[in-house]
Amino acid sequence: MSVRDARWIGAISMTLVFGVARGSPVTGSVARGKELYESRCTACHSLDHSRIGPAHRGVFGRHAGQVAGFDYSEALRSAHVTWTARSLDRWLTDPEAFLPGQKMGYSVADAQDRADIISFLASAEAR
Repeated sequence: MSVRDARWIGAISMTLVFGVARGSPVTGSVARGKELYESRCTACHSLDHSRIGPAHRGVFGRHAGQVAGFDYSEALRSAHVTWTARSLDRWLTDPEAFLPGQKMGYSVADAQDRADIISFLASAEAR
């Protein structure tokens, strides 16, 4: 097996591992997702520090409304949601339709943009 083949297999394996571990496939581009996250999300969010919105590192598998010290809306504090690729896709599509009464006033209309952002978030494991 060539090095190129091994890298390709490794990339596919990581995609499958992320998908299986998180309850649904994560199919976007991590690199493009990072660019989108930095250009669209960092005005309110950071991976490691809460700002206007909560910190995102380790978001996969976390229950909604659970970043310590962040002042969540009642809608998120009482939500019975675990963040997975599927729930994040629903959230980013239309936060208010997903959890009425939440505070986020931003959505991502394009499905590929959502998939890329979600893939980037999946790559940002908790420390």
